[in-house]
Amino acid sequence: MAKMTEIKITTEYITLGQFLKFANIIDFGGEAKMFLLSNDVYVNGEIESRRGRKLRGGEQVTVQGRTYLVSKDDSE
Repeated sequence: MAKMTEIKITTEYITLGQFLKFANIIDFGGEAKMFLLSNDVYVNGEIESRRGRKLRGGEQVTVQGRTYLVSKDDSE
């Protein structure tokens, strides 16, 4: 089984575009639209192409063969 990378957020949600930048998958937020057009990105096992899709704690994102778990950091 592949290792899952945990991405901690301190806000209620993060958009898919912000997530891609935060996870170092893209370099700039402006790249999100083109990245999503040319790469399959799955949220909770379903294909997702909206860069504004809100990701909350507990959701899984799979991109380029890697799976990430969005987790809410309540320590703030």
